[in-house]
Amino acid sequence: MIGPASPRSTRILALSTLLTLAACGGDRKQPPKPTPTVGVVVARPETVAIDTELPGRTDAYLISDVRPQVSGVVLKRLFTEGSLVREGQPLYLIDPALYRAAVGQAQGQLASAEANAVAARLKAERYSDLEKINAVARQDAADARAAAGQAEAAIQQQKAALDTARINLRYTSVLAPISGRISRSSVTPGALVTAGQTTALATITTLDPIYVDIQQSSTELLQLRKAIAAGGALPNEAAVRLKLEDGSDYPETGKLEFSEVNVDIATGAVTLRARFPNRQGLLLPGMYVRAVVSQALRKDAFLLPEAAVVHDPRGAASVLVVGPDDKIVKKLVTDEGLHRNRWIVTQGIAPGDRVVIEGSGKARPGQAVHAVLSTGSQAEAAAIDPTPAAGKGKDGRSGVAR
Repeated sequence: MIGPASPRSTRILALSTLLTLAACGGDRKQPPKPTPTVGVVVARPETVAIDTELPGRTDAYLISDVRPQVSGVVLKRLFTEGSLVREGQPLYLIDPALYRAAVGQAQGQLASAEANAVAARLKAERYSDLEKINAVARQDAADARAAAGQAEAAIQQQKAALDTARINLRYTSVLAPISGRISRSSVTPGALVTAGQTTALATITTLDPIYVDIQQSSTELLQLRKAIAAGGALPNEAAVRLKLEDGSDYPETGKLEFSEVNVDIATGAVTLRARFPNRQGLLLPGMYVRAVVSQALRKDAFLLPEAAVVHDPRGAASVLVVGPDDKIVKKLVTDEGLHRNRWIVTQGIAPGDRVVIEGSGKARPGQAVHAVLSTGSQAEAAAIDPTPAAGKGKDGRSGVAR
């Protein structure tokens, strides 16, 4: 007959039961965690334009002050203030009466000189014939020939005087020296103007095209020229783009004309000049703009999406790369800024590297991942991973969430 169990035996039995249950539970294996899927792009070297955003101001392509070249009273103003005028268009009419009279006088003096020249020439011819038979003194014959020559010279002088009178008469109609937009007039009909006066009658400004004077520090220019000399960059004549004062993009592109050869002592900057079309007259002289200039082409650079490059608080850049063993590798890279929303990476990665751009939050260095080509065809995706990619749509694009 079995008696009641002692308290000590009861505790031993309970402990053995717990150990048995723990041993049975230890035989169960935890389910493996799924391999995270990441979207990648294949790094391929390219020749990339190096864009630099620089401050600048607009400047008129041509500017000309309209001044009178003869003196007189203004009879008419022949243009509308603020309008577009064409080269050679009449702008003012100065009283031409005195200048018409001067032309008539010069014509009369020319006719008189021509008549005197005829008489002097005939006299010289007669004296030459008489000189041959010793019927006239040689001195008299020489004087007659000299008088004929002076009469011919007087004709040339009077022709020049007539040309001057005609030019002055033509100057009574003040013409536009260039095409462009004309300012307000500083005189009204009835005003007396003089030749060579300091006050301009009006000012004409050509706004299409228009110049943009860009300021670049001599340090940046020196670095650029060193990069070109070292062969890491090539000179570029790409178009220049503008950002207006309100932050919007100017619709037209310009061309870099030239660079100054001197550095401004006060600012330490070099002036670059670009020319832009301005058909709509949106740009006016003196406006502040930001110019995006492509001065060089960087060889063997990699263009990566913004999501691919991560910067730490100190500014160091890095990317995550899927290695040959499908494990994540962190690489430090060197970038030279953005080009059309993509980072220009010049060092740190190699051609063919699979750079993570999607799903990087689920991947850590050393972790095995499933790489899916973020963009491209099914064939390109198969080249990276021949197995069917989870989360891939019908168009072959990755469905991985960033």
